[in-house]
Amino acid sequence: MKLKVLIACALALTLAVAPTVAKGKKSHAKTSNTQVIYTGDLGKKIYGYNGTTPLNIHIKDGRIERIEALPNKETPQYFKRATTKIFPQYEGKTIEEARKLHVDAVTGATYSSEAIIKNIKLGLEQAASSSSKGKKGKKK
Repeated sequence: MKLKVLIACALALTLAVAPTVAKGKKSHAKTSNTQVIYTGDLGKKIYGYNGTTPLNIHIKDGRIERIEALPNKETPQYFKRATTKIFPQYEGKTIEEARKLHVDAVTGATYSSEAIIKNIKLGLEQAASSSSKGKKGKKK
């Protein structure tokens, strides 16, 4: 029970700090020139070892600024091993550069790694789609 309360408090704090993700459509939020892609809805059928692995992908000026792991039920030590190896491979890259990457799962954290990679790919597809729609709108 205490764990559920702790998770609920952490989630509430996350939502309070990032109101653009908490309000309205969670699949993507935009503040100035920063876009946040929430993969929880996009990847609700993507499972790691113990469940879903939602992420926030922060994109600024067309580049991945950072990737943030959200609360999940993965074993913390394995999940951290996966995120510390995978996230840096995407950060700093443009959406198109990141979409072309071939990232391998981290040994010992295979299920978590594969779920993270799939979530990132879905988020990048969403970002690319949003980006191309914005460009089409500007041409008119």
